[in-house]
Amino acid sequence: MSAIGKVVSVAPIGFEGHVVEVESDATRGLPSLQIVGLGNKAIDEARERVKSAITNSLLEYPAKRITINLAPAELPKDGTHYDLPIALAILVSAGQLRQADIETAAFAGELALDGSLRPIRGAITIAETAKKHGASTLFLPQANLAQARLVSGISIIGIKTLKDLYLHLKREVQLQPASRTIRTVAAPVPSLTLDDIYGQEQAKRALTIAAAGRHNILLSGSPGGGKTMLAKALTGLLPPLSEEERIAVTKLHSLAGEAIEDTVAARPFRAPHHTASRIALIGGGSKPKPGEISLAHLGVLFLDEIPEYPRSTLEALRQPLEDKKVSISRANGHVSYPADFMLVATMNPCPCGFYGDDTRECSCSSNQILTYQKRLSGPLLDRIDMTVTVSRVPSDLLFNHKQDKKSQHVEAFDRIKKARLVQINRYGSRIKNNSNLSSQELRKHLALSPEVRQLLNLATEKLSLSTRSYFKVLKVARTIADIEGQEDLLPMHISEALQYR
Repeated sequence: MSAIGKVVSVAPIGFEGHVVEVESDATRGLPSLQIVGLGNKAIDEARERVKSAITNSLLEYPAKRITINLAPAELPKDGTHYDLPIALAILVSAGQLRQADIETAAFAGELALDGSLRPIRGAITIAETAKKHGASTLFLPQANLAQARLVSGISIIGIKTLKDLYLHLKREVQLQPASRTIRTVAAPVPSLTLDDIYGQEQAKRALTIAAAGRHNILLSGSPGGGKTMLAKALTGLLPPLSEEERIAVTKLHSLAGEAIEDTVAARPFRAPHHTASRIALIGGGSKPKPGEISLAHLGVLFLDEIPEYPRSTLEALRQPLEDKKVSISRANGHVSYPADFMLVATMNPCPCGFYGDDTRECSCSSNQILTYQKRLSGPLLDRIDMTVTVSRVPSDLLFNHKQDKKSQHVEAFDRIKKARLVQINRYGSRIKNNSNLSSQELRKHLALSPEVRQLLNLATEKLSLSTRSYFKVLKVARTIADIEGQEDLLPMHISEALQYR
């Protein structure tokens, strides 16, 4: 009777992972290797990689009929990280390793033909799932250690070659677990700050408010007014990632294959071109991967000239903007990814860009202007907290700009940092902020004076504010009060918030 080898690995499905048992059965018969269990083309091609890797590692590849099963069989499997578990399962079924040697461990890694290991996608997901499953040790390629060691509670061992791992399991060589001392990576110095932008004091103020409460903002104005510069300066105003946030952001970028060997240090700033497809922006595909909105998680999604994006693509943003996550359903399964991003968008007021400009006459007809502005639907605009008009700076001020003694950027950053700290203390969470409060939470944390209620009711009637807009005015006003260091909401805070609707 042949021995059955069982090796534990992980299948990353969406943002989560599922444990996969790689089973191997070696029996007498014509030498062959058959892989079953709903694997894709990459797994099917593992047969040749595994055979060469075992042989070139000076180990004996059994001349038997080998069957590999990836269980559970109904779960779709994708990726090259099953190479290492398949190789180990074959060695166990051939009697070269004992099942007891690998009983409490999990394995993942792509094998090169010479037996060395290459980095894989989803190292954090694999480590988290292995930990939940009860594995005490996880063996990964050496290049994935920087990411995997962000996960606490499980021993992570990096391996360079299949032979090194074999000798470790045979207790002939001792590989040491990676230290969990997380290398502190300083956030990059912003290349563009508020001090580099001349004028635009109202826009800078609005940007400070948006950053403090993580509010979605739309910058509208003529070409050359500085809308794009303002958006790019925003990244330098946001506080650095906490350890929890760093894990989540790195995990998403690893699943997308963008950062598989190192951790993400700075808050994401994603600026997809308007020709990007809906799948590229939202996520999905035949092999579901995170889209731009998920890669912007806990950072900024910048849509420059937002009316140029296809309407269907923009409408797909409505649900993620509300729920802070995206759910993707396909015939072969359902996955979801977090998408708690801050939307920053820019647009011209008309096709030529000069409608309402003081220095240049608009050449568009009324119908063209109306058609252009209708590219943004009412429900989408309703989900944008703040709208700011950015006017062009007079040319005579460009070279006469005098830098204040105190940096505007540093001052704004300090005020944002204090406002964020107030929100953390108020809500008891680092990921909760004014912009993502529910209506119930808003009622709990916000007491309105009779004067504030009267002003809000009057504004709702005069401006025909929707229920969503009503609450968004309150959220922006709460952020303004936090910036000013005010505990109570005052009518002037409501008045300023109404200017941005």
